[in-house]
Amino acid sequence: MSLEKKINESIKDSMKSKDTLRLESLRAIKAAILLEKTKTGSKDEVEEVVIIKLLQKMVKQRNESAKIFNEQKREELADIEISQAKIISEFLPDQLSEIELSVLIDSVIKELNAESIKDMGKVISLVNLKASGKAEGRIIAEMVKSKLMN
Repeated sequence: MSLEKKINESIKDSMKSKDTLRLESLRAIKAAILLEKTKTGSKDEVEEVVIIKLLQKMVKQRNESAKIFNEQKREELADIEISQAKIISEFLPDQLSEIELSVLIDSVIKELNAESIKDMGKVISLVNLKASGKAEGRIIAEMVKSKLMN
């Protein structure tokens, strides 16, 4: 079952169970997917990699909002954002461990014969492609930079 279909099924389940917070989060996901479809002009399903990137972006936005709400002493709003981030992240693939990511980066560096920080962009783009949403770009960039500087 595709990720988009899983999300639609979860929307139905949330409607039946009257779980409003979950339903709101899932509808936000569906809206983001629909926006992506209209951007590309496609009526077919959006590629899983694109959906994963959308979900990662949404989780990041929710976490940043929660941080801002906490700074402003608005804990009730921060809790909602954190709960939504957890719900959205349920649809993300398991993240690579630091060791797995390190092994992947090492193999890409060898594959591209990368030797200096000048090759960082090439390495990061290939690692992102191979990790296919299973690692955050920021973490990948930090690890690649540290490996290429040594």
